[in-house]
Amino acid sequence: MIYKKFKEIMLSTLGMGNMRLPIIKTETGTHIDKLKAKQIIDYAMANGINYYDTAYMYHNGESEEFLGEALAKYDRNSYFLATKFNINANPDYKAVFEEQLTKLKTDHVDFYLIHALSDSTMQRYIDEGSVSYFLGQKEKGRIKYLGFSTHASIPTLEKFLNHTQWDFTQMQLNYFDWLYSHTKQEYEILEKRNIPVIVMEPIRGGRLAVLSQKAELELNKAHPDWSMASWAFRWIKRLSQVKVVLSGMSDMNQIIENISTFNDNLSLSDEEESLLFKACKAFKNEVTVPCTGCRYCCDDCPVKINIPAYLSIYNKYRTDGRWYAINALKKADSIGKPEDCIACGVCTDLCPQDIDVKTVMSELAELQRQ
Repeated sequence: MIYKKFKEIMLSTLGMGNMRLPIIKTETGTHIDKLKAKQIIDYAMANGINYYDTAYMYHNGESEEFLGEALAKYDRNSYFLATKFNINANPDYKAVFEEQLTKLKTDHVDFYLIHALSDSTMQRYIDEGSVSYFLGQKEKGRIKYLGFSTHASIPTLEKFLNHTQWDFTQMQLNYFDWLYSHTKQEYEILEKRNIPVIVMEPIRGGRLAVLSQKAELELNKAHPDWSMASWAFRWIKRLSQVKVVLSGMSDMNQIIENISTFNDNLSLSDEEESLLFKACKAFKNEVTVPCTGCRYCCDDCPVKINIPAYLSIYNKYRTDGRWYAINALKKADSIGKPEDCIACGVCTDLCPQDIDVKTVMSELAELQRQ
């Protein structure tokens, strides 16, 4: 395992995320499969992972308690715990923190985070007192390092960074978002301020573990022995501000492969990065539709579907996964819905990009029924 220096300690470059642990269905619902999950934790400990990330909400509140149990047999100085406070889950930050210490079976949290900073929550975190409280807990030694995870806009990120001295920031970072979101700008802001970065979603929730056939072709030619996940991890290794890359490993095959990837310092060369970016572009083009939002298709739709809005949702679904689409479909501003489509084909006849709209609507309608 490769380690990086963080202030006065050394952190494993691969961290264990505890949001996607193996699960089991019981009469009372879906719960963590503790036997399989503990095997993963034991393998992680035996192979040098010393950073364990969880949160108050993960696995419906079970993740922290499970992690406390799984790590109880190990020397507390042999690993670092990271957990988070989410104001939308429970605004009582004092009660949450005490509950977390109990669940984790510890008297301190090594890395504590304000969870999922967003444009709508930033001011609440400040005004309702949680930031001040956790700074106080840091002074008492109950929190070693204080940071936050972010899904915020750039202006909100910069405002929160200016609020106090943060020890680290956790951000969604992968090559797809580097090219097609504001991730690169976020990273450069943190790099300029010399704030250490903890990476979440390096495989974009698993979406980058399998690309399209065309996208994978050249990558497999260059390195037949590398998985698509390995390409994504080795790209992140190029970024010097990154200290830990989190992976929510849910089976033994994943953790064995990922530990192998982080057992060396091998990152992508400039040529390999160019190849990966080319593959990423091919992947995006293959799985999405080229809607320009011209709206030529809208006026003659007999059931009044806001077609560009749904094509935008479809593209995000294809790159971000089902979780995004389900929420977006509920909020779409449209009289007609995908299930109302009568497959008349008028929209495609009018589309300059020749998009097969009826097939997209059928796929979205089926997604809603799942």
